[in-house]
Amino acid sequence: MTAGQRNYAIVTAAYWGFTLTDGALRMLVLLHFFNLGYSPFTLAFLFLLYEAAGVVANVIGGWLAARFGITRMLAVGLATQIVGFLLLSAMSPDWTAILSVAWVVSAQGICGVAKDLTKTACKSAIKVAEAEARGEDGEGRLFRWVAWFTGSKNAMKGVGFFLGGLLLQTLGFRYGLWAMAAALGVVLVAALASLPPHMGRAKASRSARELLGKSRGVNLLSGARVALFGARDVWFVVGVPVFLYSSGWTFTMVGTFLALWTIGYGLVQASAPAAIRRSPDGLSSEVEAARWWSLGLALVPIGIMGFLLAGLGRSDLVLVSGLAVFGLAFAVNSSVHSYLILAYAGSKKAAEDVGFYYAANALGRFLGTLLSGLLYQIGGIQACLIGSAAMLAACWLLTLALPTRSQDAVAVAGGG
Repeated sequence: MTAGQRNYAIVTAAYWGFTLTDGALRMLVLLHFFNLGYSPFTLAFLFLLYEAAGVVANVIGGWLAARFGITRMLAVGLATQIVGFLLLSAMSPDWTAILSVAWVVSAQGICGVAKDLTKTACKSAIKVAEAEARGEDGEGRLFRWVAWFTGSKNAMKGVGFFLGGLLLQTLGFRYGLWAMAAALGVVLVAALASLPPHMGRAKASRSARELLGKSRGVNLLSGARVALFGARDVWFVVGVPVFLYSSGWTFTMVGTFLALWTIGYGLVQASAPAAIRRSPDGLSSEVEAARWWSLGLALVPIGIMGFLLAGLGRSDLVLVSGLAVFGLAFAVNSSVHSYLILAYAGSKKAAEDVGFYYAANALGRFLGTLLSGLLYQIGGIQACLIGSAAMLAACWLLTLALPTRSQDAVAVAGGG
């Protein structure tokens, strides 16, 4: 095993540990506060700061990773998550509802920062590790590494949903959080002991204009990412769970379905390279695939809405079947995007480019989460599906403008 392969394996394992606890955290919070009588819209509100924090955390995290090294930023992300767990565990059942919500939202915001610092560090590490491995054995494997990392991470998040319910049932809210904090402490120590201390360190940007003035490829792909993830969460976060629950599903059934969907989605992501024709230049076929898959994905919510309005079949089964198709196409889209950002990222400041891109990812999740509750309240699941289709149309239009040549991809927007 080369040094690049070893570093990739360590980073992947560290992110698995983080994602396992992150998925468990979501279920812990959802189940615990649902049992306390909180409404679905309030549950969505609990995660708004979690999503919003990622917009800033990714940009700053990418800059810090370039300046201080990926290993240090990975450690900061893991440590920040531990702090968030401990703060959540300090919540008292004697507090008022307003104080409890404010406390949870704040702690969730800290966990959101942790998630995106860790994600930016790990995704940047893949670019560095793959370049090291290519130099050592001459084999390029960036798409396969990105796809496996992203897909296995999402499958692990699905397992985390099960873990969260198990911890809540066996240990309770507070002790479950303590157990996860202890497990992440072990991951933190192991990562620090195993990875090179200055991995990915480069000359960081000196001004906000330089930090935010990304290449044309990064800018367009980031815009498409906002629309892509907003289109998922605009019906997935609140609309789907509430609709299924109102259709007679139990909360356990809803949680189990979402966990299985996430695991399946991750497995499809991991196998996405087999469905995409590769090009020698690493861009032309991959960008074309992004365009076709985004167009196909945009048609899915329209089809689901058509079936629902026509009354063809049980509405809950129509939605579940449609979500399965959506998950397959979305997983391939997300996997191609995750590859393209590393293909577009500059080698000297890959962490900053990746951070900027995942800030767009976080912005999309935030907008989708907010609109999910709002649109469902206005027009039910149909309104959520309309919102999803509109965002996916925007995503498709942006992918049409993606550069297919490396010399065009690296040109700064507005410049030469």
